[in-house]
Amino acid sequence: MSVELPLWRALTGYRILTLGYALALFVLAYRDYDHPLGAAAYMGVLTLWTALTWNRVTGPERCTRRFLAADLTVALTGILLTPAVDSAERIASGAATLPSIWAGGAVLGLAIKGGWRWAAVGSTLVAAANLVERGGPARDTVHNVLLVWVSSIAIGYIVEVARASERTLARALRIEAATRERERLARDIHDSVLQVLAMVQRRGTALGGEAAELGRLAGEQEIALRTLVTGGPRPAPHEQPGDGAARPVPPAPREGPRDLDALLAPYAGAGVTYSGPGTPVLLAAGAAAELAAAVGAALDNVRKHAGEGARAWILLEEEPDGVLVTVRDDGPGIPEGRLAAAEREGRLGAALSIRGRLRDLGGSAEWISVPGQGTEVELRLPHPAGGSADSGANGARGAGS
Repeated sequence: MSVELPLWRALTGYRILTLGYALALFVLAYRDYDHPLGAAAYMGVLTLWTALTWNRVTGPERCTRRFLAADLTVALTGILLTPAVDSAERIASGAATLPSIWAGGAVLGLAIKGGWRWAAVGSTLVAAANLVERGGPARDTVHNVLLVWVSSIAIGYIVEVARASERTLARALRIEAATRERERLARDIHDSVLQVLAMVQRRGTALGGEAAELGRLAGEQEIALRTLVTGGPRPAPHEQPGDGAARPVPPAPREGPRDLDALLAPYAGAGVTYSGPGTPVLLAAGAAAELAAAVGAALDNVRKHAGEGARAWILLEEEPDGVLVTVRDDGPGIPEGRLAAAEREGRLGAALSIRGRLRDLGGSAEWISVPGQGTEVELRLPHPAGGSADSGANGARGAGS
């Protein structure tokens, strides 16, 4: 909802309420007017105008410049007509003009539609009309004029600031959406193209000959692709590209809940031990697939950083408030600051394939590592608010370390 929509609704109510107030003042002072029929004629026009145009101030599209000019003209006409129908004694004593505070609605419409500059013009014209009607700068008239002038300009300025903030927020949301889509595509590339290029580069180097040249080209393309999808700095030339061996890809999501235990079980094999609760752990299809892919990315990091001979353990636990998957290895551990450095260098395993996936589900990822004692990655996916494991994880969030 637009930030200025409540202001338009308030203006609609203001015009109706102030019309009632102006009519009440007129009825109570009817016998005191010098020309009550002339005053009654204007009040009839004011009532009809308000009734026919009440929906013109419900939104900026219908509240045009022409309407605002006509609305202000009706207010100014009523103020300047007051000396012709009312007695000089009543005017001198500070009696209200024919439109009374209804005239403030015309100025507020200018403030909401055009900001403080339009408000300044409208309030200045109303102030001048009030001074002409009173015949001079009486104390109470000056007080009311200044009140309308300052308040309308302040409201106009607030509207301009609110609109600027709304535009800034809209731009930020568009940038965030584009960034999330970029990260999603980067994760998909990391899980497929980059893995294959890294494997070709390693195998080609190991085979030598023409295969080594093919491996070198694959490595260059991997570096270029990493730079493209991350928008970050190009890795140093002496560094070897690649994030790890290729790994199984979880089945594509489908409608309905998925059993996370069934998705994680295929990761078990030589060097990888999997332990589950023995009962289905049901999550929404998309959430289950993303969590399984994050586990696969964590195993890739084990193969790369801990070596092919390292052992890994996957533990799936269902907790009262969510699901916890722990991936632990017996490798050398991660030096302090290495994860942040890897993200800056364009290494996408931890930054996107793990942390990014769980963040998009509303959660986080945590790495616990002591040099020489291996690394433990915790991925936590809470159940939806008020839900359970059986209801899926549409509102879940992930945590990993």
